[in-house]
Amino acid sequence: MLKVGILGGGQLGRMLLQSAANYPVETFVLENDENCPSAHLCHHFTKGDIRSFDDVYRFGKGLDAIAIEIESVNEQALEKLEAEGVAIYPRPAALRTIKNKIAQKEYYRERNIPSPDFVITRNLDEVKQYSVFLPAVHKLAEGGYDGRGVQVIRSENELSRAFAAPSVLEKMVDIHKEIAQIVAVDQRGGIVMYPPVEMVFDQELNLLDYQLSPAGITDDIKARVENIALDAVKGLRSAGVFAVELFLDREQRIYVNEMAPRVHNSGHHTIEGNYSSQFDMLWRIILGYPLGNPSGILPAALVNLLGEPGQEGDADYQGLPEALQRSNVFIHLYGKRQTKPGRKMGHVTILGKDKETLVHDAHALKQIIKIRAKK
Repeated sequence: MLKVGILGGGQLGRMLLQSAANYPVETFVLENDENCPSAHLCHHFTKGDIRSFDDVYRFGKGLDAIAIEIESVNEQALEKLEAEGVAIYPRPAALRTIKNKIAQKEYYRERNIPSPDFVITRNLDEVKQYSVFLPAVHKLAEGGYDGRGVQVIRSENELSRAFAAPSVLEKMVDIHKEIAQIVAVDQRGGIVMYPPVEMVFDQELNLLDYQLSPAGITDDIKARVENIALDAVKGLRSAGVFAVELFLDREQRIYVNEMAPRVHNSGHHTIEGNYSSQFDMLWRIILGYPLGNPSGILPAALVNLLGEPGQEGDADYQGLPEALQRSNVFIHLYGKRQTKPGRKMGHVTILGKDKETLVHDAHALKQIIKIRAKK
């Protein structure tokens, strides 16, 4: 039985562990919170810091393979473990490229992968020197996650929003649609791709509001999206599951926004909506099994369940019985005890036959399910 560790114990690790129950694996999780969403689902839980060299290295010794559920891990420890024979998904070299947005943007430029124009800034004075570059999006090189570490700067009056640390100042794109493409690569270089999805964002929270699979794009744009994503992933020379987020502008040009070297929010719908989910696919890759079928079974929508504004404390999930009266609805709660405004507490997948019904149901469920603090 393969011994597989997961760095990080959040909702991605939780869903990965739920899928692991179908395979001959012994699972280990490293996380600094013993009450994290993944803690009770793994065979062995270790309390520790995924950013610490010593904690990661000690955790990885004796394991056959390690996967990550968040980029902010200690890649130096992973490099040492890889040199000692532990299989890492993705490889530390790929992780190093992706986890730093400056390195990631330079990678796109070196491979001629279309991505928005950018400049690198190290401090606030450098940001001010590039005021002619506005409107732009300022992204911290490291540490950003779920909308954090990203600031929109439309004019010089908003320069106070900029980051004082190393960052990417990226020219703003006139976005028509945001697309995500998940690519799976096995240990022998075999590749399958999921149908691209269309993402609709909450502009205030800069978090996914809902998404639709498959994306409402033409066959020509779909082919271009797949080719660009494939080129971006192939250059990393690593097995694993990768999510490539892309912009489609109003002139039908396609740009890579950024990549994630792991299972991703844009693939959660695959649990019910596709023959092989992104989580199932990663276990197949780790175990050396044949890649699964990424095709969709039915069109799907996904709605993130977020903590309500002004609500912080023990989570109270409201509206679940009403939502579950709908036969096409699947609820996933992440096991987080505490809610706070905008925190991802779960998601809902909706299956249907047409886009109009899925969008209607997505908006309806956002009104039905509320996550508030217990009184």
